Amino acid sequence: MRIASSFSRNGQFSSLTFTMEARISLQIQIPWKPNRRFSSSSPRFIRASSSTSQEPKSYRGPKPSKNLVADFVSSNDDTVRSLPIYVGGASLLAVLFNRAVSGIAPVADASSSQSRADLLALGLAVTNLLTGLVWLSIRPKTITPIEPEGVECKVIESNLPASIVSELLWAWESLKVATCCESLVIVYNGICLIQIGIAAKSPEENKAVIVNTEKLMQGSVYQGVMKSKAQSYLANLSLYPGRSQLPFLPANTQAVILQPLGDKGIAVIGGNTIRGFTSSDQAWISSIGEKLDATLGRHFIGFDASSRVTS
Repeated sequence: MRIASSFSRNGQFSSLTFTMEARISLQIQIPWKPNRRFSSSSPRFIRASSSTSQEPKSYRGPKPSKNLVADFVSSNDDTVRSLPIYVGGASLLAVLFNRAVSGIAPVADASSSQSRADLLALGLAVTNLLTGLVWLSIRPKTITPIEPEGVECKVIESNLPASIVSELLWAWESLKVATCCESLVIVYNGICLIQIGIAAKSPEENKAVIVNTEKLMQGSVYQGVMKSKAQSYLANLSLYPGRSQLPFLPANTQAVILQPLGDKGIAVIGGNTIRGFTSSDQAWISSIGEKLDATLGRHFIGFDASSRVTS
């Protein structure tokens, strides 16, 4: 593309012409300002270049701020926790040394300003020592995922349509990838549609403990969830006595979410981390439960609970 401009000092307007290779010209009338000076009145030709040979410029936008104190504390946690002990010990030694070399009687005298100052300094030093001991004794507990103690299990109801089986497997894969889920059991209309993931190992044989739907539905955990029709989150399963009603989950399951599927079913989701399901995970599980309820309610037909296939 070429841009040609011509100016006339005698006229009232100057002309600016854009000419492209496609023989298309555009003429714009620009008001003439006589006070403006130009080095030459001859037409000027400017060639637009799309060359990308120039070196990329460095990023000049806003950069995230850094908190140097917070970074130092997080990277030197043990040293920072022990710092009050060192400060308190050094202060205590300094007070005793000052008392010894000052020539004042070692017995505290209430009428002496030096004695009162030393008592105050000793109190501050002891306070620092106690603070350091408290910081060292109280530490945040690190919660890490555990390896479930059980066996791999994949039990799917044999008479389910392929579309429902596909959606159940999709729900499992979604939970497995996005959350700390390690076990999934879905019971609907009195039938265990799927049991997948890590299951408890039978003490007699090296096999998975299969879900007993009748016993599960008679338990207080199932009845409470179906009565409230709300998601129940057992963030630390070891603290709940109702864990005995979930014998099909691994013995060291850390957290469980009980998600109702409408009025006819429930999804039992076991995790490998205490308080591992976040609020976003809970909302995501609720959405999955609503979707499964809509699908199963529309396509579900009564099946024989005894006819199941294990793969």
